[in-house]
Amino acid sequence: MPYTATHLAQPPAREDIDSLTGTAVLEFGTPWCGHCQRAQPLIEGALKDRADVAHIKVEDGPGQRLGRSFSVKLWPTLVFLKDGKEVERLVRPQGQQEIADALQVLAAPAG
Repeated sequence: MPYTATHLAQPPAREDIDSLTGTAVLEFGTPWCGHCQRAQPLIEGALKDRADVAHIKVEDGPGQRLGRSFSVKLWPTLVFLKDGKEVERLVRPQGQQEIADALQVLAAPAG
């Protein structure tokens, strides 16, 4: 699943995230956040040729448990997951290469 432009209508449960198989990028933010809006072309560019990476876009805010369970403080926060486990995190990425580098960590063998 390539880049997703819109936030999910309903965020997944933490248990669902923890039980994911394969690689995924969990993006926390809001549609009105300026930092999030500026990061979208960077995220889209980094994910455009990565059909192997699921992009899960979650709207975060007060009372949103999933963001709290990942200790999200600033938006956008990208959590890079391999088989439901966090392997890398970027907060307010500034460049597409920074995201591409984090995606490379997902491709690295465990160990």
